[in-house]
Amino acid sequence: MLSFWEKESFVHYDYLIVGGGIVGLSTALSLRERDPSASIVVLERGVFPTGASTKNAGFACFGSLTELLSDIQTIGENKALELVRSRLHGLKKLRGRLGDDAIDYRNYGGYELLSASDLAALDKLNEVNNWLSPLFQGPVFEIDNDRIKDFNFNTTTVKALVFNPYEGQIDTGKMMQALISLAQKNGINILTGTEVVSLEQSSYGAEVTVQSIYKTRTTLYANKVGLCTNAFTKELLPAINLNPGRGVVLVTRPITGLRLKGTFHMDQGYYYFRNFKDRVIFGGARNLFLKEEQTTDFDINEKVLDALKQQLDNVILPEVKYEVDHTWTGIMAFGRDKQPILKQHTDSIFTGVRLGGMGVAIGSNIGEELASMMCPCTP
Repeated sequence: MLSFWEKESFVHYDYLIVGGGIVGLSTALSLRERDPSASIVVLERGVFPTGASTKNAGFACFGSLTELLSDIQTIGENKALELVRSRLHGLKKLRGRLGDDAIDYRNYGGYELLSASDLAALDKLNEVNNWLSPLFQGPVFEIDNDRIKDFNFNTTTVKALVFNPYEGQIDTGKMMQALISLAQKNGINILTGTEVVSLEQSSYGAEVTVQSIYKTRTTLYANKVGLCTNAFTKELLPAINLNPGRGVVLVTRPITGLRLKGTFHMDQGYYYFRNFKDRVIFGGARNLFLKEEQTTDFDINEKVLDALKQQLDNVILPEVKYEVDHTWTGIMAFGRDKQPILKQHTDSIFTGVRLGGMGVAIGSNIGEELASMMCPCTP
């Protein structure tokens, strides 16, 4: 039973955001910019953001050469270019809002490892650079094969290396801490351990029923509700068009003399790795088991983990002794194309979901756009 004080201070809000990850906190911050006096609450069912915001590998990227070529083939040049534009805008917004020091942004550049079957992509390199020229001051992709030996990759497998000077890496934990701190400084209430079990439009706004860790239920009321629950959105909106995608990530123990520095992709972005100091963080291989990995279960698929270890052994760290220190999973959301879902469902209920594994890049941008839908007033 709620007290008088709880009813007075914790039940009614102007804006209620479901999901305390990058998109949820970014939406709340953008709402604060647009409506300085509004009451805003963010609900997160986990102790930390549940899906992918604290589970990703910390890439500030916008697409490798082969990934962008695949996008062009799938959705066309115009839509693919808009995807890149959105990712760049989102990264700029994230860095500008939090500052590079707060997220430990490091502009080491990005690389893509090409096997023999990928080499045809090099014939399109100049064409892709021209296509990207409206967004960049210089060429994005260049061949840098001398670094194959510098990084100690398997030269039998890696036939070419493509460099991109515009990508970097971040510390995911520091980024989320900075977002939470900034939200709290801006008077945004964040409630963790608070699971939304139902959501309904009413005549005066939205009714949101939440359940605490003690299994007690409470109804909150808001003028506008933003769902930023990505892969878990079907729990509240079963008809929404998205599929979950589980990503497996590992981190090695410190490796003496590690020569990697930067962010790296293989196989149209399905494999991705980076250095973190003298460790390697490596994720991917979801494409080998797509049906099995369409799940919101956080268990680790050992077949995916084995595929990652094989790439470490044979391609990335050949003849290097290493130990896996830790493994984890994160849950992403995908659709037929790579467009996110930004939609008003009722008078009071909105969604900003289906980020396609690009939450770091587009999360701030999606939050900004969702806030403009929820609060069309001029900031």
